[in-house]
Parts: sequence; structure tokens; C-alpha cells
Amino acid sequence: MFTGIIQATGTIAALEQRGGDMRITIHTGNLPLAAVRTGDSIAVSGVCLTATDITQGGFSSDVSVETLRRTVIGELEVNATVNLETALTLQTPLGGHLVSGHVDGIGTVVSRADESRSVRFVIEAPAELARYIATKGSICVDGVSLTVNRVEGAVFEVNIVPHTLQETTLDEYRPGRRVNLEVDLVARYLERLLLGDRAAQPGTSGGITREILEATGFTGKSG
Repeated sequence: MFTGIIQATGTIAALEQRGGDMRITIHTGNLPLAAVRTGDSIAVSGVCLTATDITQGGFSSDVSVETLRRTVIGELEVNATVNLETALTLQTPLGGHLVSGHVDGIGTVVSRADESRSVRFVIEAPAELARYIATKGSICVDGVSLTVNRVEGAVFEVNIVPHTLQETTLDEYRPGRRVNLEVDLVARYLERLLLGDRAAQPGTSGGITREILEATGFTGKSG
């Protein structure tokens, strides 16, 4: 688990293709590695990776085909900058929100505009994630915990303050940039819980229908 509060930015040092999978080596910059051990999790631009080889200035991880397919990790090049966060502990202040590091989909930056000292980004999420994104709710963009300021359909807006621009990769983003998105854990599990006994039925992977809302009393009717 993570908080979405970025501790440091690092750079991709090497990418090695391994029969469909990939091994990635990252220089971690100022990320504190003293307490990190082999097998620990580190979030790399929002993707939870297992550190398999730790050096004084970085670590390596194996990236599966599933992760390459569902995230932008496979699109990164050597020397690309990435956001880094070590795993949450019981002593870590929860300054952001609970983040699993399991990316739900890839979004695209639609526009960028200066607003005083902040920057407003408009991002389009995959259509299937729209139901999890709510105004003033939380969303994780490339590992950064952000508040949704406005949402319309699958398009949402976030405002990035100067500190976040300075300490993360977000200041590099321009229209067309693809980003990792993770929706709020609570929204994801709430949807599954509302399915009730239907969750055990084959072919049921999620999705709230009017029938389910009526059965659970959310529309003023009961089944």
C-alpha cells in the first residue's frame, strides 16, 4: 500500500526485454533506500513493483506482461523520469489517500492551463472508469494522489500546486501524454459489495445496474 505522496523522482537506467516480460532498473535519486529490502514494494509512477535487486543508488524489478499491457511502464524509455514512493508503514503519515499501486487504466492528458501559480490539467479516463471518479474525490495519476475538481463523463480536472509540480513528473506533462490511473479503493470495493450474492455468479465482474440499486434501497424501491 502507498499514500500517493511522492518521495522522490528517479530515472530509468536500463530496460531489458525478457521473452515478453521486462526487467527495469531505476536510479532512485533522493529516495530513502536504507530500510528497503529485497522483495519490498516500490511504486514507480503509480505501479507497484517488487524490488528484486537493490544497489546503493537504485533497484531492479521484473515487470510482467499484464503490467506492461495495463500501464505505461512499457512505453518508458531510458532516462525517462518517474515518480517514486516506498511502501506505506504504520508510522507513515497518510497525507494522500490509500493507494494500492494496481493501475486500473491509462488516461490521456487533454489540456494544460496555468491558473495563477497552479496548473490545471484536464485528463480523459477510459470510459469504464468514469463511474469511479467523483468531484472532490481522490484519484491517483502516475502515483500522485490528487483531488478531482470537476468531472464530466470520463473527463476530469485536477489542479496541481507549485510544490507538486516541483517534486513530481507532472510539470513535464503536455496534451497527449498517457498516464497511469488508479481510482479510489473505496469506490471499487463499494461497487463489488453492492452486488451482494450476485458477486459469486459466473460472469459477474462489476457494474451497478438499476436493479441492484433498487434491491439495496438506493432508489426508494425494494425488491
